Amino acid sequence: MKRKSVSSKQLNSACAAGLLLFTATSACADGDWKNASGLMEASGYNINELNFFKNNNLKMGGWLETSISANDNARHDGFNGPVTFQDRTSELQLNQLNAFLQKSITASGDAFDWGGRFDVMFGSDSIFTQAYGNPSFNPHSGIPAPRGDWDLKLTGDRFYGLALPNAYAEFNLPMGEGLGVKIGHFYTPVGYEVVTSPDNFFVTKPYTMQYGEPFTHTGVLGSYTFNPNWSAIGGAVTGSATGGWDGNFNRNMSTWSFLGGGTWTSDDTGTSLNVTATAGPQADNNSSFWGLYSIVGKHNITDKLHLILQHDHGFANNVITGNGNIAVNNGASSNLQNAEWYGINSYLLYDVTDKLGAGIRAEWFRDNNGFRVNGPGRCGAGANTYGSGSSASPYNYACNSTAFVAYDLPSAGGYSQGSGYYELTAGMTYKPIKWLNLRPNVRFDYANTPAFAGGFQHTQVLFTADAVVTF
Repeated sequence: MKRKSVSSKQLNSACAAGLLLFTATSACADGDWKNASGLMEASGYNINELNFFKNNNLKMGGWLETSISANDNARHDGFNGPVTFQDRTSELQLNQLNAFLQKSITASGDAFDWGGRFDVMFGSDSIFTQAYGNPSFNPHSGIPAPRGDWDLKLTGDRFYGLALPNAYAEFNLPMGEGLGVKIGHFYTPVGYEVVTSPDNFFVTKPYTMQYGEPFTHTGVLGSYTFNPNWSAIGGAVTGSATGGWDGNFNRNMSTWSFLGGGTWTSDDTGTSLNVTATAGPQADNNSSFWGLYSIVGKHNITDKLHLILQHDHGFANNVITGNGNIAVNNGASSNLQNAEWYGINSYLLYDVTDKLGAGIRAEWFRDNNGFRVNGPGRCGAGANTYGSGSSASPYNYACNSTAFVAYDLPSAGGYSQGSGYYELTAGMTYKPIKWLNLRPNVRFDYANTPAFAGGFQHTQVLFTADAVVTF
């Protein structure tokens, strides 16, 4: 009965998304609306044009994304293996219905300014965006531990929930060219691809982003632009048992980690290099190191052809790993290891026309110790989300299949063994109008160990398409 109820919710959400897309597309039959920047403007009523919003430098906006995937290796549990965001096969997902209110600041050395931003996201992607940086267990001991209360428990649906990824105040301090400071909860500056649907070329996400990097932080982050070529960020983040990753406001608030980096941009802006890093102790009761560095290079080969290269390398010391559990089964005295994960992403993107783009992404990601990739990402992110927080069951609410040993607590033998993951994705992005983006993808995945079809296959071919409407 529970499964039937959830399916009904999904159907209703999908129908609502389809109705909105149909209405939006029909509305644009009028040529005067084709140049609108968003659905509000296209409708003829843009709240941002009100005097109150203009006078106070306020902006309200958002987007809706809905997608569907077809998996050549689909099994009864409905998961696309460790592929996340578009993680359900043959189901029309309402991935993101995001609304935001923002007051931007003006970077200047002349005057103080203040602002901030608040986002609310509903959809099947919310679980990947919530502040889940306090796992349902201690990564060092495997003992069940309480999770945070920021946005993990706002709803009780197993696939659709709410996330609050941005909730920060922002200030311009009139120092030099203007020092920007964020205080609160905000998206990470680490890496190339991001959570927000309108800001990516491909509909599916790489392993590097999902398993190798943080999504959000809680803390303080400053930014400064020295000149058109050089800029830097730096700050401190807290609130998690994973070195300041995906932290909230009421767990591990005594432990602070470094977050920072810098960007170089060429004079013609056609080439750039960005380096970001996190580093610090894991948690209040665990001083072991947790950190990451990410390097992203971009180069415009021609005006239409763009190359992006990314390398990430992450570290977590003295944690329970899949390889550690295997070693214990073979007679080792401890399942603690110094875990590493690293990889390389490459992108080649081509602007066919102003409305049409084509691209290829190739990725190799190595979860060296079996610490980061453990079956469907939704399972680990949502483990014990809806429980009391003082204990954790072997299987969480969203994942009731026994096919993945990763659902188990690490102290009970969970985690997959270390493996390499490879994906090759080809896709297109088509914008018939400015506020509607259609993105079909075909993706081939390979893993050294069985990771697909319920943990029984090494390969998977995934066909995915989505539509994104910006407000």
